[in-house]
Amino acid sequence: MKGILLARVREFIRNPFTFLLFTGMSIVFAWVISSMNVGGGGGGLPVPVYVEEGADGYQSFLEQQEAFQFYPVDKETLEEELREGEADTGVILSKNRFDILVGVESPNAGLIQQTVQEVYTTDIQETLIGDTADAAGMEADQAVSAYKETLSDGTFDLAVNSFSGEESWKYDDNVHRIGGFALFFAIYTIAYGVVKILTEKRMGVWDRIILSPVKKSEMYIANLLYSFIEGYLQILIIFSVFYFWRGITFNDQMIEILLMLIPYALAIVAMSILITALVKNVEQFNAAISIITVSLAMIGGAFWPLEIVSNPVLLFLAKLNPIKYGLDIIQGAAVYGYSFTELLQPISILTLMAVLFTGIGIHLMEKRHI
Repeated sequence: MKGILLARVREFIRNPFTFLLFTGMSIVFAWVISSMNVGGGGGGLPVPVYVEEGADGYQSFLEQQEAFQFYPVDKETLEEELREGEADTGVILSKNRFDILVGVESPNAGLIQQTVQEVYTTDIQETLIGDTADAAGMEADQAVSAYKETLSDGTFDLAVNSFSGEESWKYDDNVHRIGGFALFFAIYTIAYGVVKILTEKRMGVWDRIILSPVKKSEMYIANLLYSFIEGYLQILIIFSVFYFWRGITFNDQMIEILLMLIPYALAIVAMSILITALVKNVEQFNAAISIITVSLAMIGGAFWPLEIVSNPVLLFLAKLNPIKYGLDIIQGAAVYGYSFTELLQPISILTLMAVLFTGIGIHLMEKRHI
């Protein structure tokens, strides 16, 4: 077993190109896209806003938002920025309504709409409270102040019964991009490590090794352990780069996040075994892994947050996707500050996937005499 591991390590030292390629691509994509989403010296994505007469109050509220950097422009400039691609989404504020203009399809449009709608909803609530207070012979300002004070004091007791869904949604674009691309490219690295089992079996290498004192179980463990280490090392490098060079702290829980992502790497190793057992040759594996990986990333929320997805079929498929649970761990710890106990659900599901896929994959591989 040690000999097989050492042989794989020597092979990696002689040809680290694949590992470096996927690691570099994930870092570059996450770095560039997150940099594009940080506007100038602001604290969030820049969003041009055209303010019509009587809507100045809404603009002041939007400028206090942290997730986006709303900046005023005239209508012609707004249309030009959308047309030229300088901004993917713009906002027109009116006295009694707002319009979201989308130049390029982007998940940011839904987040911007939610932010602007919250401002208008709050204004409508305060107006209704003031009108009701006037009708009852009370001071409108006092009624509105009492309402705000009640909200800040937290009149209602909220209980959270599952990992996510009952709490208000929080979003950190940097954390999501880094986590999404790290988990996405880790699939390629791990999968191309596992497929070497198929290559060696086809070449008869395993038949020769079996004649030695090495057991077949040790051969599987050594190869799968190496694939896990290689994929997990890639994830560790990506997070470390953004932690030390970009200054993203992940809510001071980077070590905890990396430890809790171990089941994710194991689940991907297991999934790769299953795919390897289902294909007949390396060419079929290359085609399958490309389609499956991109599909998993899109459905699992690696490229955009699942909170903006409303299709029930896609949301159901996401629940069968290891990337979703990996992102739940990353965002749960880095954005919400959840502990290991609170993240036990996605960790347990990933562990179950790892055990289930490994058992089925090795069984099929041996049954088909691959």
